[in-house]
Amino acid sequence: MGLDGPTGNEGARRRGCSCAKDDFLPEESFKSWGNYVQALQQTPRRFMDRVFTRSLDSTELHEIKARSQHEMKKTLSWWDLIWFGIGAVIGAGIFVLTGLQAREVSGPAVVISYVVSGISAMLSVFCYTEFAVEIPVAGGSFAYLRVELGDFMAFIAAGNILLEYVIGGAAVARSWTSYFATLCNHEPEDFRIIVHSMSEDYGHLDPIAVVVVCVICVLAVLSTKGSSRFNYIASIIHVIVILFIIIAGFSKADAKNYSDFMPFGVRGVFKSSAVLFFAYVGFDAVSTMAEETKNPARDIPIGLVGSMVITTAAYCLLAVALCLMQPFREINADAPFSVAFEAVGMSWAKYIVAAGALKGMTTVLLVTAVGQARYLTHIARTHMMPPWLAQVHPKTETPINATIVLLSATAIIAFFTELDILANLLSIATLFIFMLVALALLVRRYYVSGETTTANRNKLVACIVLILASSIATAAYWGLSDNDDWIAYVITVPIWFLATLAIHVAVPHARNPKLWGVPLVPWLPSVSIAINIFLLGSIDGASFARFGIWTVLLLLYYFFFGLHASYDTAKEAAENKIGDGLKKVEEGVKVSLEAQ
Repeated sequence: MGLDGPTGNEGARRRGCSCAKDDFLPEESFKSWGNYVQALQQTPRRFMDRVFTRSLDSTELHEIKARSQHEMKKTLSWWDLIWFGIGAVIGAGIFVLTGLQAREVSGPAVVISYVVSGISAMLSVFCYTEFAVEIPVAGGSFAYLRVELGDFMAFIAAGNILLEYVIGGAAVARSWTSYFATLCNHEPEDFRIIVHSMSEDYGHLDPIAVVVVCVICVLAVLSTKGSSRFNYIASIIHVIVILFIIIAGFSKADAKNYSDFMPFGVRGVFKSSAVLFFAYVGFDAVSTMAEETKNPARDIPIGLVGSMVITTAAYCLLAVALCLMQPFREINADAPFSVAFEAVGMSWAKYIVAAGALKGMTTVLLVTAVGQARYLTHIARTHMMPPWLAQVHPKTETPINATIVLLSATAIIAFFTELDILANLLSIATLFIFMLVALALLVRRYYVSGETTTANRNKLVACIVLILASSIATAAYWGLSDNDDWIAYVITVPIWFLATLAIHVAVPHARNPKLWGVPLVPWLPSVSIAINIFLLGSIDGASFARFGIWTVLLLLYYFFFGLHASYDTAKEAAENKIGDGLKKVEEGVKVSLEAQ
């Protein structure tokens, strides 16, 4: 179902071909200052409406998608998605952060850190896959959360999704400069502009990162299929380089370098896991390409799970090879693999490593650009962001406006901000989003409006609250305690277990997956929630402070603009009787927004 009737079509066409005020704030609340003041006075009522009203699968699949006027072309297969997944993930994380974490936080046990992060990422992959198969739209987790948790939670997730992609792209762009410098036999700072009057964290300006992001922007807006072809050709070369690093690294291995395997203890392993989750960020971009996938039910599970298995295996082998080549205290933080080969007498190999790393980071930037633009496109379709960003160009069939805006923000942040700040902030946003998607999957399986009884709904809510509370308590105790005391875990872990068991035993399934389902529900999504929250407990306080500032900015934007724009859009859709409308969480009935 599209925007039926001449009025809807004309409105979409007008917004797609101009750059007037109505392209940014076309809603009734912004037609005049009087309307806006009246909307602000209704903020509490409108907010409650958005909190307790959920979207429908059909709405996301048809009405919301139609607001872009032009559809994205279905050109991708499972082969494309596997290479998009590999291209999206294997980049700056493994080639830069591995050395930093091994040297200063976890030692050779960094391989265990990758295993822990990989398990967490794989659990999230399963959750994403079920949603992507059943709701194959460009909005990814934003669309999934609108359907299961409502508009407000979807918006909070959307802000963090955009933060994840912008920060992730900026981090990779800065890492690109580091390996480019290695390739040129220079130090990274030789290519950066040092501004001594600015803070150390923000005063190392990186013009090369900006140029790289601009080139990626051009590639991303030209063609999705073209981006896919470039990606898997570059990724194949990248995989060959990774195999070379692993084989050559093991040939120069010294078992003595593994004699002190866990010098920083278990706490160091989990601290590294939280940061190294950065290395797995990107696979969720594949889910945003579901709208352009030929056969989502077959291609998305193969693409997502296949790429994550390959990536996790590669990370573990690369981490072992690095720590066997060099004592962990001598590993270089900026270009660990290149310097390690130089240390074992294979100086020529550092050029192969640097070239491979550059190819990997380029594909990460490209897939990130493609994925983040599709997220923003779908968010703008709901009018939580200006609808100008939802336009799909009729010739390239790509969301040009969204791509340019997000990559501009990426370039600005990459120009100023150091990598370690970006990595920690990125991990918080990503872990938070993945936790919400796992939570949404539990809601999807065990709650259907109008079918689930009040008693079963209340039992589900109580169990989810206990799962979240016990997971947060475990993570908080881990993050704040300085000793190895385990008493608190004897309380929190059994509470988590019993709450999950209660869902399994006492709450009947309300919905079964139509095409592909996550196994071992509720256990697998519950474990995903617990691990993601636990890893959050290992991130430093300064990063949480930055995250808090970003959240406050999100809320200010939402209450002054996004809330009223999305409310008006939903109201207009209901008045025009577009699609099945929305549903109340408590009642499971269609909502007449005029009666709110």
